Amino acid sequence: MHPQPVALVTGGSRGIGRGICREFARHSYAVAINYAGNEEAASQTQRLLGEGAEAELCQADVGCGADRDRLVDQVLGRWGRIDVLVNNAGVTSVGRRDILEATEESWDRVLAVNLKGPFFLTQRVAREMVRLLPHLANPAVVNISSLSAYSASTNRGDYCVSKTGLGAVTQLFALRLAEHGIRVFEVRPGIIDTDMTAAARERYTRLIAEGLTPIRRWGSPEDVGRAVVALVSGAIPFSTGEVVNVDGGFHLRKFPV
Repeated sequence: MHPQPVALVTGGSRGIGRGICREFARHSYAVAINYAGNEEAASQTQRLLGEGAEAELCQADVGCGADRDRLVDQVLGRWGRIDVLVNNAGVTSVGRRDILEATEESWDRVLAVNLKGPFFLTQRVAREMVRLLPHLANPAVVNISSLSAYSASTNRGDYCVSKTGLGAVTQLFALRLAEHGIRVFEVRPGIIDTDMTAAARERYTRLIAEGLTPIRRWGSPEDVGRAVVALVSGAIPFSTGEVVNVDGGFHLRKFPV
């Protein structure tokens, strides 16, 4: 078995996933970089981990059961262990249609990747973690959710449902896995500087300057990565099922003065 702890990060090729992968590498984890289709971006993430970093590219669509099994088998085949699973892979609502015009095709795709995928990937990885428990370092699962879990957007209904559901997945597995010492957390990023938010950069920059978030700056993928690594480090061993907002305080309700 590989001596280093191993982190499997889904959707690790770009944006938040890339930031999480880089932070794990900084803390001497071996990193399985999952990607769905953009191998070039995943390879760039691997290069950014730095010389000497233990990493492997793992192509798989987490919305597909056969791909999920192949993904886990590949990671175990390379290192013989999975200490941390980060369910980060996600897709947004196709076309961002108003819920009165939303399509079943978009619903099926978004829910498959954002909700069904994390549920069944966690199920498979958790079974492996239980089997390998004596050899793992602070085993944990982290689900990357979104402020859309509680802040409704009527042009992204399927996306909001998927992220709200991910909160329930966190609670369910936190309860089930506590007896094994496997902790489960949810991280809710806010407005993060990635290619997914690039199209709305000017608008978000203005809103942040006007006070949309108490901390008046964009979040970075590294902000999310630091939160994830802190949660799984073992520094807070008496906590599980917690939600950590990495959103500059967006979730705070402020009474008008």
